[in-house]
Amino acid sequence: MPGARSISTGIWVGVGGRDEPAGLAGASHFLEHLLFKGTSERSAAAIAEAVDAVGGEMNAYTTLEYTAFDTRLPVGHLDLGLDLLCDVVSRPAFRPADLEAERQVILEELLMEEDTPDDRVLGVLAEAQFPDHPLGREVLGTRATISSIDATAIRAFHGEWYRPANLVVACAGAVDHAEVVAGVGRRLGGLAGGRAPDRSPPTAAAEPLRLLRRRTEQVHLAIGARALARHDPDRSALAVANQILGGGLSSRLFQEIRERRGLVYSVYSDATSWSDTGTLVVYAATAPGRAAEVLGLLHGELDRLARSPVTARELEVAVGALAGSTVLGLEDSGSRMARIGKALLVDGTVAGIDQLVERFLAVTVDDVARAVERVLGPGERTVAVIGPVAKRDLLPRRAA
Repeated sequence: MPGARSISTGIWVGVGGRDEPAGLAGASHFLEHLLFKGTSERSAAAIAEAVDAVGGEMNAYTTLEYTAFDTRLPVGHLDLGLDLLCDVVSRPAFRPADLEAERQVILEELLMEEDTPDDRVLGVLAEAQFPDHPLGREVLGTRATISSIDATAIRAFHGEWYRPANLVVACAGAVDHAEVVAGVGRRLGGLAGGRAPDRSPPTAAAEPLRLLRRRTEQVHLAIGARALARHDPDRSALAVANQILGGGLSSRLFQEIRERRGLVYSVYSDATSWSDTGTLVVYAATAPGRAAEVLGLLHGELDRLARSPVTARELEVAVGALAGSTVLGLEDSGSRMARIGKALLVDGTVAGIDQLVERFLAVTVDDVARAVERVLGPGERTVAVIGPVAKRDLLPRRAA
């Protein structure tokens, strides 16, 4: 991006929440926090000061299948970005005081998540959708596992997974490719070995309902169905179906439940894909007295999507939304870097922008119907609820 005024650099590690033993649940996220606490040569304050001194940004996040670290700095500061990222990823200090301080931070993060029911209900849904499988675990871990993880376990986890065979370095902006390659080689060239984690798909049947009774002002409702893996040929068609269902302001869920009936403020759907499975989720929040009605409407829209073909106009709008958002979301160096880093790590290749758009433009009404049938046709759904309701409050009310 020769005209850009920024350089975004990221290191992507192919390990996440699903790759941890149950007793180390949350280790990937704990490690992400600890790497920012400093290296053998830099303290946490020194790292923060170096980024602030040029007006830059440095961040990291953990998912179920990978962990990412990145910087976004003004043009001319490629070396600083590579210095900081390569140092924290390859030479963390793991000072005992830092480990204990960050343990408390993550325990507070867990409490914060418990106080955020619109997030927590999705965690409850995952637990019920994927019982006894790491895809059903919270990426943050649990209070028990975070309280018990020690420095030895963290060092071993880092030593096993933060190796070259499991890393991708991505860079976008006003940079020269050869300069980036040489810079990475100087900083990480001494490392060797590594492997990607072995993963097994879930086999246990999903639970039909999980209810967490809480004294909240709204009831938070989520319905999930197991869906398509990342490399499934019908994934683009499912993305279009999701857009029609609840992906935007013109979607069926938004128009029917919020605009026409006024029963909710927030309602949406989302399709997520992992290496071996996926999930289609719908979410809404409403007053306790309306929980049964809204839950019925959510099920009704899923049923309508499964039983009736989408219209040509719905297809046109959804494809246009996905194609347009793909292009608009790649105007800055940070989003470009994230796209190529994730693509190379999880797909092994980087598709061009035009190729991504063409995948959406090629989707037909029949493609959408086939993808929806594969996901919703079996009829197996999981419901998760958080709020001041009982199971009987979720049943449809009989007419007087």
